[in-house]
Amino acid sequence: MISTVSPKVLTAALAALACACAGCHRKADASDQPIHVAAASSLTFAFKEAAAQYEQETGRKVLVSFGASGLLSKQLREGAPFDLFAAANQSFVDDAIHSGVCDGATEQLYAVGRIVMWTPDPKKAPAAIADLADAARFSKIAIANPEHAPYGKAAREALQKAGVWQAVQGRIVYGENIEQTLQFAQSGNADVAIVALSLAKVSGGGSTLVDDALHTPIRQMMVACKHGAGEDAGKAFEAFLGGSEGRAILRKYGFYLPGEAPTSSR
Repeated sequence: MISTVSPKVLTAALAALACACAGCHRKADASDQPIHVAAASSLTFAFKEAAAQYEQETGRKVLVSFGASGLLSKQLREGAPFDLFAAANQSFVDDAIHSGVCDGATEQLYAVGRIVMWTPDPKKAPAAIADLADAARFSKIAIANPEHAPYGKAAREALQKAGVWQAVQGRIVYGENIEQTLQFAQSGNADVAIVALSLAKVSGGGSTLVDDALHTPIRQMMVACKHGAGEDAGKAFEAFLGGSEGRAILRKYGFYLPGEAPTSSR
């Protein structure tokens, strides 16, 4: 004997099943969604490696958008769906916190950056920042825009403190961020670029470290934010970056780490 089910009962059963499945998917989606990270351009290579390692260990994808810290902070305040903001200084993180889009309780120092003078040809690298006053050797000098790129601000401070700003100011070309600044020198549109050590370490060419005493420490801060998958997602990747594996990756790319370098303002 074949039993039958009325259309009304069948419809109700299918609806209940659909609701149950939707609930399951919602629960799964909360942890399966990619973690969206806004990161300073100085972190390009370090965070690509960290994201790949995190995904390998947890199965959760990390999508990173790189750019100038000031512009990323502006995007966050305008509603960009980021779970974590890793800036190249504290002020832009504080702006995001004060606007209510990030959780101030999760703010932490994760690295201290360094700047170098980089040239495509190692033989043409300046020995000291004072060498940049020589217009015949360095007709174009690239730095990131100091208004929204902390590494650009550090570069300008170093040139000023070294006493060569007036001599070089008319020869400066500005990159939107530190990665574009490096590209200016790589493409020949600048003779030298003052960029993050973290980028120079994997770019070949020749580089000369700029004395840390010539600029305010580049204190790189991160904070979990609210417009993406949720603060828990940002906190999870933040914890990874602050752990032994994340710290090892940052150290590999030339960053000082908390506890390993002076972090007080000068």
